[in-house]
Amino acid sequence: MVLVITLDQIESATSIVYAEMQPTPQYCWPLLCENLGTEVWVKHENQTPIGSFKIRGGLVYFAHLAKSSEKPKSVVSATKGNHGQSVGFAARRYGIPATIVVPHGNSIEKNNAMRSLGVNLLEHGDDFQSAREFAIKMAHENSLKMIPSFDPLLVTGVATYSLELLKAVKDLDIVYVPIGLGSGICGMLAVRDALKLKTKVVGVVSAHASSYAKSFTSRRPVESPVNTKIADGMDCRIPEQSALELIWKGVERIVQVSDDEIAEAMRILHECTHNVFEGSGAAAYAAAMQESSRIKGCKVAVIASGGNIDREVYAAVLNGETFAA
Repeated sequence: MVLVITLDQIESATSIVYAEMQPTPQYCWPLLCENLGTEVWVKHENQTPIGSFKIRGGLVYFAHLAKSSEKPKSVVSATKGNHGQSVGFAARRYGIPATIVVPHGNSIEKNNAMRSLGVNLLEHGDDFQSAREFAIKMAHENSLKMIPSFDPLLVTGVATYSLELLKAVKDLDIVYVPIGLGSGICGMLAVRDALKLKTKVVGVVSAHASSYAKSFTSRRPVESPVNTKIADGMDCRIPEQSALELIWKGVERIVQVSDDEIAEAMRILHECTHNVFEGSGAAAYAAAMQESSRIKGCKVAVIASGGNIDREVYAAVLNGETFAA
């Protein structure tokens, strides 16, 4: 069954989101347009209170959870960082203790950000999927509420950024959206369809975490190993079936970008906007650069999904380090 999210639900979610943050801007940066050779708009989800679009989903999910007759005493979830910050921010807002499981070797600064929000941080496994499976086991054994990384309420919340963008920037031809587990691109599809727009939605994945690209081509879920070094927000080994159903139905194509292509996009984005973009936050612009000859004369938008990256990694990117797998 294909997930259906209505415009009324998304508009209702805006009141929850805007109680904690302002709408994020979308800017058309002249130097980026010059570099890409066409008109390009950036949706700055790197400028939320946690530096990621994920905050929107967490706020909406927990607002509904807090109103539930079965409000949990404690919750657990798994993350590579941004979803965990969203859970921590919203759980603290509603007074619910939260435990977050991350894989070993996770971003130091994302871990610190989660701890600052009051979460109990645990390390387990070598990738997101391993951490996720451990969190599910914890929830079962300790009677905790497991907060998923993909859920209709999460999609409804993050869809509010798509609503802002598509209402503010008229007649977009193409929007590039990075894919982790899929909430962002599914929210974009929901808004695009609800507003009856002709905008083409193009998904973007890491070439080193290609499960969604392979699943899109084969029209069946395909597990794929992950070895990206700078796009941890796109670390997905096993795709979400309900996200795939929407992606198969509404996405134009999926572009794969390498770590080196992402690093180059991060350098250009910094030079042209003086904003910080994490790997997954720069992936959409990397995809637009890869397709620059294809999109000449088009009005394009890219989603800057986040700006949370460790200082040492970002310094290496700006200094021109390569990240070939």
